[in-house]
Amino acid sequence: MPFTRRTALAALTAFAAMPGMSFGSDDNIKPLRIGVIGAGWLGGSVGRCWVKAGHEVLFSTRHPEELASWVKPLGTRASYGTVQQAAEFGEVILIAVPYEAIPDIGRTFAAPLKGKIILDACNPPGSSNSPLAQEALANGAAVTTARYLPGTRVVRAFSAVDATAVEASFAGGARRLGVPIASDDGAALQTAARLVRDAGCTPVMVGSLAQAVSFQRGGPGFRANTSEQELRRLLGL
Repeated sequence: MPFTRRTALAALTAFAAMPGMSFGSDDNIKPLRIGVIGAGWLGGSVGRCWVKAGHEVLFSTRHPEELASWVKPLGTRASYGTVQQAAEFGEVILIAVPYEAIPDIGRTFAAPLKGKIILDACNPPGSSNSPLAQEALANGAAVTTARYLPGTRVVRAFSAVDATAVEASFAGGARRLGVPIASDDGAALQTAARLVRDAGCTPVMVGSLAQAVSFQRGGPGFRANTSEQELRRLLGL
C-alpha cells in the first residue's frame, strides 16, 4: 500500500489511544539515542526537551566547545561533540542547520547517517536565489532534502514551529502545540510522532514528503504555532 495522508492518519489514530506513551511496542518505549546536528535556537531547545523526557542526546555544532556551559547542567543523558560524533551516536538525527549546509552533510557524513531516521527541520531562506533554494522552492524542501541525503529515512519535522512555542508547550502551557510532520517512510514517521509527543507537543501527520509543501515557507502551516485542531483546519486535514 502506498504511504499517503490516509495511511499516515490511520497510523496516528491507532497509536494515539494509548495515554502516556507514543506507541505500544517495547522498542518505542525505551529511550532513544538522538544526535542533534545544529544545536542552536531550535535544535538546542528541542534537544533539551528530549533529555528531560529521558532520551540520550548528543548536541553538536562546528564549535562544540561552545556548548559546554549549557549542556553539562542537563546531566548524564546529555553530551556534546562534533557533527561526526552526533551522526555516529544517534539512532535518530535532528538536523537544524542553514539549508545550504544539507548537501555537504549528505556528502561528508553519508556513512554514519546511512539507514538512520533524519528529522529535517531546515528551511531554505525565502529571499535566496541560490540553486539549492530554487530547487527546494520548485520541488519542495522535504523532497529536496531527501535527494541530498540518500540512503536515509527523512521526516520533515520541527521545521514549521518556533523554539519558544515548543518550550512553552513542553512546560505545560495552556495550548499544546501542533507540529506538522511528513515522510515517505511510515515507520520513521511513527518514531518522529513519538518524539514530537516527548517534546510536549502533538504530532499532526500530513502525509508524504511531497505533501510537506503545505507547511514549508509560504504554506499555510508554516510558523502557525497553534493547536492541533487549528493546524488541521489550516492544512485542510
